[in-house]
Amino acid sequence: MEEEVEDDEDLNRCRADERCFDPKLKPAGHVHQNSGEVSLREWLDKPKRPVDFVECLHIFRQVVEAVNLAHSQGVVVNNIRPSCFVLSALNRVSFIESASCSDTSCGDEEGSYAAGAAVAPGDQMTSMESVEGKRELHVVSEADETRDFPLKKILSMEFTWYASPEEVEGRQSLFASDVYKLGVLLFELFCMFETLEEKLSKMSNLRDRVLPPQMLLKWPKEASFCLWLLHPQPSSRPTLSELLESEFLNEELDSLEERGAAIKLKEEIEELELLLDFLLGLQTRKIEAAHKLHDTICFLCADIEEVENQRSSLMKNGCSFLGLEKGDHGTAHKFECPLPCNEINEDSFSSGSRKRIRPGHKDFMEEKFNENHLDVPRPDTNQETHEKISSKSSRILKNFSRLEEAYFSSRYKTMRPIGQRFSSKMLISNPSSGSTVRTDGSSADYLASKKGNGGSKMSDLVNPFLNGLCKYLSFSKFKVRAEVKQGDLLNSSNLICSLSFDRDKEFFATAGVNRKIKVFECDAILNEEHNIHYPVAEMTSRSKLSNVCWNGYIKSQIASSDFEGVVQVWDVSRSEVLVEMREHEKRVWSVNYSPIDPTKLASGSDDGTVKLWNINQGGSTGTIITKANVCSVQFPPDSANLLAIGSADHNVYYYDLRNVRLPLLTLAAHARTVSYVKFIDSSTLVSSSTDNSLKLWDLTVSSSGVIERPVHSFTGHTNVKNFVGLSVSDGYIATGSETNEVFVYHKAFPMPMLSYRFGSIDPISGREADDSNQFISCLCWRGESHSLVAANSTGNIEILEMV
Repeated sequence: MEEEVEDDEDLNRCRADERCFDPKLKPAGHVHQNSGEVSLREWLDKPKRPVDFVECLHIFRQVVEAVNLAHSQGVVVNNIRPSCFVLSALNRVSFIESASCSDTSCGDEEGSYAAGAAVAPGDQMTSMESVEGKRELHVVSEADETRDFPLKKILSMEFTWYASPEEVEGRQSLFASDVYKLGVLLFELFCMFETLEEKLSKMSNLRDRVLPPQMLLKWPKEASFCLWLLHPQPSSRPTLSELLESEFLNEELDSLEERGAAIKLKEEIEELELLLDFLLGLQTRKIEAAHKLHDTICFLCADIEEVENQRSSLMKNGCSFLGLEKGDHGTAHKFECPLPCNEINEDSFSSGSRKRIRPGHKDFMEEKFNENHLDVPRPDTNQETHEKISSKSSRILKNFSRLEEAYFSSRYKTMRPIGQRFSSKMLISNPSSGSTVRTDGSSADYLASKKGNGGSKMSDLVNPFLNGLCKYLSFSKFKVRAEVKQGDLLNSSNLICSLSFDRDKEFFATAGVNRKIKVFECDAILNEEHNIHYPVAEMTSRSKLSNVCWNGYIKSQIASSDFEGVVQVWDVSRSEVLVEMREHEKRVWSVNYSPIDPTKLASGSDDGTVKLWNINQGGSTGTIITKANVCSVQFPPDSANLLAIGSADHNVYYYDLRNVRLPLLTLAAHARTVSYVKFIDSSTLVSSSTDNSLKLWDLTVSSSGVIERPVHSFTGHTNVKNFVGLSVSDGYIATGSETNEVFVYHKAFPMPMLSYRFGSIDPISGREADDSNQFISCLCWRGESHSLVAANSTGNIEILEMV
């Protein structure tokens, strides 16, 4: 094996379990203007804020549902005040802990408030979890002085306004105290204030249940409901269940559902507009270079037409929800391709010949592009939403060339001669069954089913690219959720070689050169602040450990491999070895359970062999003999009879285990050792090598048994010496780098989507240290969530989340 595979100190291993779940609990963080979020307090106090009934009721219901969830778990929330909530650009409410929330507490009899858990509407939360850092409203003192409603003064009064009568008297907070606070919030939502003095006066009168005459006249039903919630006797106030079942919150439920559908519709339209902008820009570039392939312009015209038709269909079906007049959705606009594509016959398409562009035609094409681009009607959006879209557009422009490459790469594979263009009609289905061309329960399906209108289907050629583009733009950075602080951090040999999550993604295991397998509870680390994080279980091996892999069916069972060639199966619940297998002659780099057969195990070794094991038999059931060191083994997600192998001879081999004499496929494009292989799905594989690249492979394209051209080569990270980890989840590919950074790619595009550099703090002095020799040693996604655990060569472990 090459020198880098022989050096114990320079090598490490990482293996990840890709079976996953998708938690929807939104983390708390700072309120960024670019994110489109604003505190509910600032939103309420906007000068001349119009009172929209559906909007206010939509916000109020989200808060009620979040509080009801806490009450169902025996928790008195207490901090139900506008400064404790943020509002997204699309009116989604999230719960936070604000600057004014930090000094409150509740007793234990009625439950206690755990601040900081952020709950988006429709999301599920298992507990009101605490966060490590408090989220504070951004207040600039000089600007605050010029506000109609100075934020500092409002915050100082807010606690008094929202205190229930029993709390004012010094009694303990009750569930009914939360209901009182909901009544104050409802009052603020439906009551207008022209000046600060007027607000202070009306909020003071509210303590005596005196409502302004204007509110009684304009909102009589809301005023009556508000007084019910503000009853001075806690026993006379409604419970949260009664509140949610009340006629007041349910009679306008259809309006709220339509509002939610409109919000989703806006999101889908914005996504389509991003794709449309990209395609139109790409079209212009190709038209300016008119000497290039004429059929390229033609299929771009076809795709743009498909996108415009899809967008127009969405806007037509949802114009009433978006506040557009009929005819404003752009259906009258007919897209015209600036080149005469219909004049090309199939012979010219196949031979590569193309018509000459007459002089002056370039100016005509530019004019048509500008006309198409400027005439597109767009729904009204607020400034925050425009800034968010602008940020995404900037990322598109920054990576335009590589996005263009990916688009044409996928497009050319399925390009058809002119005259055979796709023209099938879109099938409309109800939200419960989902659409054949869009995600289940999309707002377009909902609106189309209510309207009964059809539309043209998004081209099969464009839709996958749109999905990839949306996922690529979904996240802009990494957020550190927690750092794992271990008691033996000062040990000289603390390199972690492998990370793996258990079946339910509750626990993760670490293993490395300290010869220990440590099991940590992930949520305990995320939700509790400790100076030291102790593992819930710890097992000690006789040799340095290279890899661990959790059984996908048996929660307490984990397999490990070590530097002496031993494969062991452990019972984590008892911290003892169940089976020990000693047939390899040299160090074992990789061990992997079959996702289909939990008794089947594979291991790869420096001795050039792959051993197949049945954990119930204690011995190997088969052997694959290769010509070089085996660095990685991986079962596909849907078969126990197939296996991928990463080899030091620069190749990936794909075997049918029922006939191991020759591989089914050989994937040959890497220039150095293949250190990892991972399946994205049953027919798509990603490999990592010390040639500074990852490569994506389509296993269905070979007719000769050898694939020499990968779908993509992912570059941007640095990897020439060490094994830096590889993990995949939901199309996202995470890898480490020898620059002490974590990189994330999406399978659709060859450039990095996100990166994060580990801090280089000396564990003894606590000062910034030189990290030139540090690298990421392993990482692992937490199922299909957007969180991952990563470790570097000094033993530092961090839990990161894409946001």
